[in-house]
Amino acid sequence: IQTYTTPRGKAKAKAALRAEFDLPVADGPLTVVVSRLSEQKGLDALLNALPALIDHGGQLALLGTGDKALEAAWRAAASHPNVGVHIGYDEGRSHRMIAGADAILVPSRFEPCGLTQLYGLRYGTLPVVARTGGLADTVIDANPVALASGVATGVQFHPVTADAIAGAFARLLDLWRVPDVWAKMQRNAMRQPVGWEASAPLYAALYESIAR
Repeated sequence: IQTYTTPRGKAKAKAALRAEFDLPVADGPLTVVVSRLSEQKGLDALLNALPALIDHGGQLALLGTGDKALEAAWRAAASHPNVGVHIGYDEGRSHRMIAGADAILVPSRFEPCGLTQLYGLRYGTLPVVARTGGLADTVIDANPVALASGVATGVQFHPVTADAIAGAFARLLDLWRVPDVWAKMQRNAMRQPVGWEASAPLYAALYESIAR
């Protein structure tokens, strides 16, 4: 499998994503959500925090299905020109979204592992995640120490509330306004090991010990 360590093609994929969701060109980051629509996934809190992103030039494209009340609420949110929503499941669309976006939002209230933040890392699409479970384990928060050390790969927040997500959006927008920092984080993200190379041998050794 060929992997990349720089976000080549991101601008072209981003333009295509905006066209697919009928979004205009904007000054802020284009963020995406690919998720089941449920309270467990934090999509209610994210909806309430949305003005903190779109009122400052950001955009959001969402793909998902689930709770009917949340589906209706997100459809209503799509009346804003900088919000695009597709209710349903579409694997091809999900890859196009993550490839073209600047950031991927994963505001889960609990998440034993999580995959979409790993996809985001591979695509150079910075994860904005709740500080819980596997999300906290796989995304290096852009705190002052991580930024100074040059290792940050995304943004973490806690708890899963509209206010905390709004704070994460403010941090994301600040990072976006410093292109060199943003580009460094993209490169860091794409170089993160997200495969089974490290953990698979540990599982194999565990199974072998049990079998004995």
